[in-house]
This record gives sequence, C-alpha cells and structure tokens, in this order.
Amino acid sequence: MAKTRTRYVCQACGEVRPRWAGRCPSCGEWNTLVETLISEERASATREPRPGGAPQAQPLSQIPRDAQRRLKVPMAELDRVLGGGIVPGAVVLVSGDPGIGKSTLLLQLAAAMGREGLPALYVSGEESAQQLCLRADRLALDAEHLLVLAETELEGILDEIEATKPCLAIVDSVQSVRYGALESSPGSVTQVRECTNALLRLAKARGIPIFIVGHVTKSGAIAGPRIMEHMVDTVLYLEGERFHAYRLLRSVKNRFGSTDEIGVFEMRESGMVEVPNPSQVFLEEHLPNSAGSTVVATLEGTRPLLVEIQALASRASLEHPRRTCNGVDINRLLLLTAVLSKRVGLRLGDQDLFVNLVGGLRIREPAVDLGIAIAVASSHLNRPVRQDLVVFGEVGLAGELRSVGRTEQRLREAAKLGFRRAVLPKGRHLEFGASDGFQVQPVRTLAEAIDLALTPA
Repeated sequence: MAKTRTRYVCQACGEVRPRWAGRCPSCGEWNTLVETLISEERASATREPRPGGAPQAQPLSQIPRDAQRRLKVPMAELDRVLGGGIVPGAVVLVSGDPGIGKSTLLLQLAAAMGREGLPALYVSGEESAQQLCLRADRLALDAEHLLVLAETELEGILDEIEATKPCLAIVDSVQSVRYGALESSPGSVTQVRECTNALLRLAKARGIPIFIVGHVTKSGAIAGPRIMEHMVDTVLYLEGERFHAYRLLRSVKNRFGSTDEIGVFEMRESGMVEVPNPSQVFLEEHLPNSAGSTVVATLEGTRPLLVEIQALASRASLEHPRRTCNGVDINRLLLLTAVLSKRVGLRLGDQDLFVNLVGGLRIREPAVDLGIAIAVASSHLNRPVRQDLVVFGEVGLAGELRSVGRTEQRLREAAKLGFRRAVLPKGRHLEFGASDGFQVQPVRTLAEAIDLALTPA
C-alpha cells in the first residue's frame, strides 16, 4: 500500500502547499487551501493489468435481479421514510437541530432491530458507554442484542465493524470522528469528507448498512462539505420545534425510494413514539365556527395531511403594519396579502397579519395558499369558515386558482376524518364524492372561494 502524506491544495488554482495559509500565494484567493491526502508514489504512465481482469459492460436486461432483500424496520414511520426497509450496504445520513431527538431515535432503532434478531452496533463519539446505558434505561430499551462502542478514532471504528459484522451500524456523529492520517481536528471539512468516504467504502464492500449522524449549521444546513450529501444514499432531516412534542422525519434524498416522504413522531418520556394518524392528532384541538381558522389538505411526499391554519388580522398600532408567520413562507404571505387587497378588495394596508400553522409544522407546498388566504379573509371580515369544510389550491397573481396534484388522495383523507365538503380549484372532472355524500365545490377565482367558504355575514 502506498504511503500517504498531508498537503494543502488550493481549490481555486490547484497549487499544492506544505503548510496551511489563509491566502493562497499563487492566486491570492482567501480560505481556499484544503488539507488533502497525497500518495508519495507517482502513478506509472503505463497501465498495469488489473488482477482478475477489468469488469465488462453488459446489457441492463441481462443483469441478474438477485439483490439482497431489504431489512424490515420494526418502526413503521421510519420504514415508510426509507422506502420500505433498509437496503444492505446503504449509507444513511441523519441530520437535525441539537436536542431534536436524533440519537434517541437511532438508539431506539438499534434496540428494535436487536429484538428482531438483527444485532446492531451503536458507535458514539460524543457520549460514553455509561451515558448510553443511562439513556437506554430511561427509554426502557431491551439492549440484549445491542452492541455499544465509545470511540472517536476512525481506524478503531472500522476494525470493530469488521470484527462484529453487525446487521446495522450507527455512527453518532461523523463530526466527532477523527482519521489519524490527517493533521486537522475532528469536524473539519477534510476530516468529515475522508471519514464519510471510509465508512461508505466499508458499507459497500461488506453489505452492512450504516447510519451516520450529522450536525447542522446555524442556517439549518448539514455541517461539513456538501459533497457528503452526494456521497451517501439517503439524507434524512429530523424537524420540529423544540417546544412542541411532534417531530417530522423528512427524506430529502433517497436512491432506493421516493423523496419528501415524512414520518411523524411524538417526543415523550419514553422516547420517540410513532403517530400513525397525524391528521387526527393535528386537528384534535380545532375549534369549529372560529373566525380565522381553516383546515387545509396538504401533501408531504405521498402522504396526505390535514392541518389547521390560523390567521389573525388586527388594526396596526404602528405606521408600518406587521406581517408575521410561523410554519409558512413569509414571502408567500406577502404575495397573498397583495392578491387579497388588489383582486378581492380587502383593505389590509392598515392591518397587522399573523399566520400560524398549528402543531409546529413547516409546509412549503403551494396548495396551502388557498387556506392562508381564506383564513386571513375570515379573520378580517370576522366570518367563520363553514363547518366540515376543507380547502386546498394554489393562488395566482391574477386572483385565479390553480390546481394541485393528487386531488382525490387529499379528498379521501378529508372524508376519512369526517369532512363533508371541499373547496378546490376547477380542473379535471372528479369522480370522488359522487356516491358517498362528499360535496366538491370547484371554483375559478379566489373571490368565489372566499364566498363559498365563509358563513354569511
């Protein structure tokens, strides 16, 4: 094996330096020198024959479909997000804010896999083995088949995975792991990249799935080089407000399943508890006949969710009215406010507007536009939204309503929870609701939707 040494390579001009500097002496760029491993032996100009011969290309139709079966996850919400189980040899990156529940969720996963006869190895670089025992006792986990290792050296972690050959390995976290061949400290760009690459090679060579915990920056992005997200097979984000009990596990990348799938959990004393029917949970405290409250049918991945949107319009006490929202995009609220003022005729220029998505959720889908607009109009006019009504649709700048996808799936979820009517954009003809008493009211403009949704003055 060729010996390696560390050098600092400029990402702008490619200059190689023996020591780090804040500014590259060749091109003059700042903060571009990155620590890199370089082999001391130069590659030969002539290629030597590879042992066993080079792999031959073959038609896709002739490749055998005898891949290993997925490992079934005993946690249904996590199984949904992963696309129906864990693929052997897959590398999954789990990220989220500090204290959101990443370690708790993965420790529960490791214990649940052990109960199914699939031993798991939990490697902790931030907690001692005794601290993990205290957490397992608090969560009342069956740790008989759960292996625990408190280690921060990459070589020791790789050796232990090779020796134990677990069905699942968890590394918490990659920012605490150090590769001894590098001089930089753990958590640096080079350390994170090389450690992730080493874990990836081991997972693919041995067919062992590895879950890696990654920290996030102040802006909410995964800390470390962006190439880490491209290297792994799946990227999961654990979202939620720390002062709310509910957590959303969202898939933003998945090579073995659909993206934007979500799993809903509730944080309790006993750990992360699955929520099989989140729509019912989010609407438990919904007050009917209250002005400024609307129920919206949204879609997270392939999963329909019914959520409550609340709005409050009050006369502004300052010269410039406030626009505040929680759980939805502030720019979307500003756009809808302009449409309500210009196209519908509501005088909102002297009104403070506050919009809240109940339950600590964050939704970016345009289908919530209609719900936000109707909630604002309901609060401003002091007219409650009709009972048993659900709405969804995108609002255009001309005040028109634009259709959104998977309409029937949203309506089925609404009917399952007892709703009997829906206001939605006029689009394709829908067969749903014709025989079971569900009333669908398609409309063209936002003004028509507000007239149908609100009770008479």
